[in-house]
Amino acid sequence: QVQLVESGGGLVQPGGSLRLSCVASGSIFSIQVMSWYRQAPGKQREFVATAPRGDVSNVADSVKGRFSISRDNAKNTMYLQMNNLESGGPAVYYCYAADLTIGRYWGQGTQVTVPP
Repeated sequence: QVQLVESGGGLVQPGGSLRLSCVASGSIFSIQVMSWYRQAPGKQREFVATAPRGDVSNVADSVKGRFSISRDNAKNTMYLQMNNLESGGPAVYYCYAADLTIGRYWGQGTQVTVPP
């Protein structure tokens, strides 16, 4: 089992920056992929960025050039650096992890609000 805890969300003005963190605990040795997703009210959850173990990180086209993902394996932590945030109201950002078998894990989410 893997537990994921996100932090770093909040209210930020358009054009501002935030850094989200996701701390993993439990069977962390088995984690292969860690990713960020987000969900706005009334919309489906969407992919934001991914950082596979031993592979190239990738971000969604909608945030390319503004967001970056990184992992600090020594701290069992994944980060999402978000720059030049665009207005769009609230969204909950979720941390996701997948292990070597069929384990799929989600954090509880952290809300980011960028007002109009």
